Amino acid sequence: MGLKGRDVISALDFSRAEVEELFRLAERLREEIAERRILDYARGRLMATVFMEPSTRTRLSFTYAMIRLGGAVVDFGPEAATSRAKGESLEDSLRMVDGYGPDVIVLRQGTPGMAEKVAEVCEAPVINAGDGWNEHPTQALLDVYTIWRELGRVDGVTVGIMGDLKHGRTPSSLSYMLSLFDGVKIWYIAPDPLQIRPEVVERVEGRVEYSKTSKLEDVIEELDVLYVTRLQKERFPDPEEYERLKGSYRVDADFLRKFRKIPIIMHPLPRVWELDESVDSLPQAKYFEQAVNGMYVRAALVKEILGI
Repeated sequence: MGLKGRDVISALDFSRAEVEELFRLAERLREEIAERRILDYARGRLMATVFMEPSTRTRLSFTYAMIRLGGAVVDFGPEAATSRAKGESLEDSLRMVDGYGPDVIVLRQGTPGMAEKVAEVCEAPVINAGDGWNEHPTQALLDVYTIWRELGRVDGVTVGIMGDLKHGRTPSSLSYMLSLFDGVKIWYIAPDPLQIRPEVVERVEGRVEYSKTSKLEDVIEELDVLYVTRLQKERFPDPEEYERLKGSYRVDADFLRKFRKIPIIMHPLPRVWELDESVDSLPQAKYFEQAVNGMYVRAALVKEILGI
């Protein structure tokens, strides 16, 4: 596959062939883990997880993935308990982590583009687990893997990405990964102040068909997938703007039942008010399966990066 020893910084670091092979490997690992629980592929290998921003699913799924592969995980710990709290630069902290000899480093931090800079100073492969509002490539992997599992294809799907598209990193990485496939259409569904960033549409121009709207009801029956995202409160420079936009979009079961067709519903989680719990009981709700899928596809990615 050619992923051995590679950094993963952007969703565009992958080819379509690599993505599809990772999906097939994830399916095989799913079966092996169901049968044996803990595998031995990564015996004697170490993963370092360095999370400078809060995380539940990404941190846990990488940790579970490595342990299910038979490896071990060393966590950097909360930033407040490290020398980062004394003013140490991120590059110095990661040089230190890298010096201990991990086989792979998983990094989340808040500065767009910093994952690439860190990868340049580390010998171990670096996986970007989110760099601010910029990208989250492994989230895109599990998102597209979920579409592939649920619909049996990615080619020709119509995906509505709804919510805070300006401040979120998942809409950009998902757009980039969908652009590897044929005949995909993306609807960017958001109020104007939250619409997709210009550099994202520039990078997918000519690779996918895309349109923008502020009203989900106008396009929902066209969609195969509705991907809902939360309003990124922590990335708003102006709290008043957050309060003004809070509640500007919301999906609940009563709204969805008005339509002839309900697409599968996805969300990178955590959710707040934008996706009501009433949706959970609908057969189209796939966000908890989506989160579980992350462990398998991340296990496949780590296995390939480690060359095991």
